Amino acid sequence: MSKDHEKSSYAAAGVDTEAGERAVDLMRSAIKSANRPEVVGDFGGFAGLFDISAFKTMTKPLLATSTDGVGTKIDVARRMDIHDTVGIDLVAMVVDDLVVCGAQPLFMTDYIAVGKVHPERVAAIVTGIAHGCVMAGCALVGGETAEHPGLLGPDDYDIAGAGTGIVDATELLGPDLVVAGDVAIAIGSSGLHSNGFSLARHVAFNVAGLDVHDNIAEFGRTLGEELLEPTQIYAKDILNLISAIPVHSISHITGGGIAANVARVMPNHLALDLDRSTWTPQAIFTWLQSRGNIEQIEAEKTFNMGIGMLAFVPEYAAQLAITSLQASGLSAWACGSVRTRNSGESGDAVAKGGNGGAVALVGNYK
Repeated sequence: MSKDHEKSSYAAAGVDTEAGERAVDLMRSAIKSANRPEVVGDFGGFAGLFDISAFKTMTKPLLATSTDGVGTKIDVARRMDIHDTVGIDLVAMVVDDLVVCGAQPLFMTDYIAVGKVHPERVAAIVTGIAHGCVMAGCALVGGETAEHPGLLGPDDYDIAGAGTGIVDATELLGPDLVVAGDVAIAIGSSGLHSNGFSLARHVAFNVAGLDVHDNIAEFGRTLGEELLEPTQIYAKDILNLISAIPVHSISHITGGGIAANVARVMPNHLALDLDRSTWTPQAIFTWLQSRGNIEQIEAEKTFNMGIGMLAFVPEYAAQLAITSLQASGLSAWACGSVRTRNSGESGDAVAKGGNGGAVALVGNYK
């Protein structure tokens, strides 16, 4: 039979709907574990439903939304053939953007694009997402797995997620609450989190020429294990902190590094000298700087350098904030005090949108 007369089908075009169904069956129990009592209906509908009537007692309920991915960290997951931890990363990057304004994360949806559906791999990714949702206290109410043959290679995939939270307008956190004299409380990261991996991968694989299975003495484990360390999910602990003390604003240290992300949660008439001597970055940061010959200012604009979040609190509540966070198992410390910005002072980086305070990292790391 000539090619002109060959029968075409979805499967012949590279889309395996049966493999997709197998993936759904494998992930079903994990999704059911990521639930909240407000979720309406069962798994498998066209849209996720969430009952928000319990929040009608709020003075002015505001919905908060965030969307993100995990970037090129997925390349490390593929090299290691470990795919559940990037699901945790995805949840962290979304819900911890929500919680900085004081919002309680309610639910998430995910999107997975693959070149070819490998059911066990897709199920592992979604299991990680579901586990992250349980850690964050939110529900996983829906998602989509799309097979893109010809656009993505058979082993390629990417993931993204969107989350929704809620906060009463009377409890909203933000730059307008920050005043001179507030103390900056740094909250430790679990490592690289999910940012700066294009540079980290370049140094590790291209410059150093290493494999993910190589043991690195400074880490006490393999390179891949260190790079795949899941992003810390702070949501529940931050909400507990907000309920315990008057937090003014919070920054999630993600892409763009420390100064730019902190500046965006400060008003533009204030400044912060963030004291490096108050902490020691984890080994992964100094290792990357050394092996990649990365200048300090470049590292601080790319990586979190050991700070996952930073909260501004009144001076009288600073020690209570530290104690509360440490009781949750997090590392926390005071790293500077807010002051009035000097005329012409620019700081180390510009906040997104061009508005924000002046933040400069000063001193040397401990």
